[in-house]
Amino acid sequence: MVTVFSRRMRLFRPHSIWIRRLVQWFFFLLIALIAINHTLAESGTAIPILSSASLHAVCPFGGVETLYTFAASGLFVKKIHDSSLVLAGIVLLLAMLFGPVFCGWVCPLGTVQEWVGKLGRKLFKRRYNHFVPVKLDKVLRYARYGILVWVIYVTANSGQLLFEAYDPYFALFNFWSTEVAPTALLVLGATLVLSVFVERPWCKYACPYGAVLGVTNLFRVFSIKRAESTCKADGACSIMCPMNIEVDSVKNVRDHQCISCLECTSEAICPVARTVVFSAGGVK
Repeated sequence: MVTVFSRRMRLFRPHSIWIRRLVQWFFFLLIALIAINHTLAESGTAIPILSSASLHAVCPFGGVETLYTFAASGLFVKKIHDSSLVLAGIVLLLAMLFGPVFCGWVCPLGTVQEWVGKLGRKLFKRRYNHFVPVKLDKVLRYARYGILVWVIYVTANSGQLLFEAYDPYFALFNFWSTEVAPTALLVLGATLVLSVFVERPWCKYACPYGAVLGVTNLFRVFSIKRAESTCKADGACSIMCPMNIEVDSVKNVRDHQCISCLECTSEAICPVARTVVFSAGGVK
């Protein structure tokens, strides 16, 4: 059984959603170049064809952080730009239609965690991403909602981006800058180390923006569906899910942790055509 499964894994893994890889690379390079160009702009040597905006201006979570302040006073939290609010609206609309595609396709921090996770997968094989006990894992997954409440509360009360001092995303693209707090670098380092053992640990347990977008899984228009009539129940879809969702035990994936990466679908790992699909309708 294990041998058969391993052969299937080798056979179908190359058919991973390749366009997602291209999108991930595009946004990673785009944000990296914007961050570097922002630093260059401060010294008067910016690259003309690139935006010199700060990371805060291109981060949709900033729109969530400043929402209370904007609604109460019409002003933005310091360092937050109106572009963040616009981006937050666009990302939310996409999430309501397709789920947290921002998490699975766009977010550079999520992409980096996946890249580091490839090392863990090589080292630990099937043990990778299964180190955390199931009962503990289920509890930890709700921690990010507590972090979200804390971030919104302290930001609304202080009018400042206090979360910046802990944000691994900001640290990832500013580690060369004096703007980055040591605590943010520590969180980034811990995230990368944990990624060797757990796939997307920050996304699973701590990301406040992932908590916001995860709620849309409950009512999104398009979702991942499984046809029980043709499912072979070999567990490939569940094992390859980066968020450890048991896809092979549900008809419709509505888990709050789904990131719409589509790596469980018949276009990627499922060996049976049109069995695990991304659709707005039912699956026969």
